[in-house]
Amino acid sequence: KTNVMFLKTHKTASSTILNIMFRFVERYNLTVALPADQLVHLGYPKTFLASFVEEFQAIGQNYNIMCNHLRFNPSEVKKVMAANTFYFSILRNPISLLESAYIYYKDYAPAFRTSKDVNEYLASPMKYYHQADYEQNIYARNLMWFDFGYDNNAEDNKKYIQAVLKEIEQNFHLILIADYFDESMILLKHTLCWDLDDVIYFKLNSRSQDTVQTLTPESEERIKAWCSLDWKLYLHFNQTFWRIIEETIGLEVLEKEVNHLRTRQKELMETCLSEQEAVGKDHIKSKGLLPFQSGAANILGYNLKQDLDNRTLRTCQKMVMPELQYTSYLYAVQHP
Repeated sequence: KTNVMFLKTHKTASSTILNIMFRFVERYNLTVALPADQLVHLGYPKTFLASFVEEFQAIGQNYNIMCNHLRFNPSEVKKVMAANTFYFSILRNPISLLESAYIYYKDYAPAFRTSKDVNEYLASPMKYYHQADYEQNIYARNLMWFDFGYDNNAEDNKKYIQAVLKEIEQNFHLILIADYFDESMILLKHTLCWDLDDVIYFKLNSRSQDTVQTLTPESEERIKAWCSLDWKLYLHFNQTFWRIIEETIGLEVLEKEVNHLRTRQKELMETCLSEQEAVGKDHIKSKGLLPFQSGAANILGYNLKQDLDNRTLRTCQKMVMPELQYTSYLYAVQHP
């Protein structure tokens, strides 16, 4: 399948998937719906409109891939994407997601900025989280719910939640789970009829361990209540995810393929990387491969080996190319 819409949710390993999608675009010479005016996202956090896509008036429904950040709005996305488009997204356990968002958006979200650390914030979120700062505080509560286009301050009401889950199931063919990333890639590969090299990846936009804050057991429980919409969203689709795997691939084949994926990934790391692993921002030699740095996070990147032949170099460069650089590169190719 070559017509694919990926709803890129925040802090869910989605930058790694974006890189997979961009390499797929290049490999098969496809057209990607890029943000108008060389922005990095499709109007986020505004609700998506077709006009947020570069040259939408001219190209119409002839885009194959859409994968930059946007706030989902099915009727407008359908104006851009072909009728037979495959829709998928990814969710992450809200407990680790909130801690990640806290560090990454520490300087941006007023609720995070005014609290000392993540545990202090969670001890009494309403002390720091004010409705008046709604736009900037989306990262501080039910962020996935918001990305899917819903009100992240809505009341946790059973009927409402059931209706939203049903709607998401109607709009999306597949929801992956970041906590089982390799399993997700294998499921994606099967569902889209792609091959292994289409879903091979190096982890992008991750941060160094020393910028991870340890949540207390109380904080973990509080996240389930504070982000209860996200928590219910996650629980529901985590179940669906494993059910689909059992019905389609089966756990045995899954395990075998996950091992293949990891072996191939290791081979590529040995081929491409001088350190065989991600390095901190201060150790990235090529500034062109330096990922965007945000908040209190130290976003890791990679150093490539020096003596690679041209073809290998191109492959390796694309595997490690951060989101902003890759987006502007494709922009230059597609909209010279």
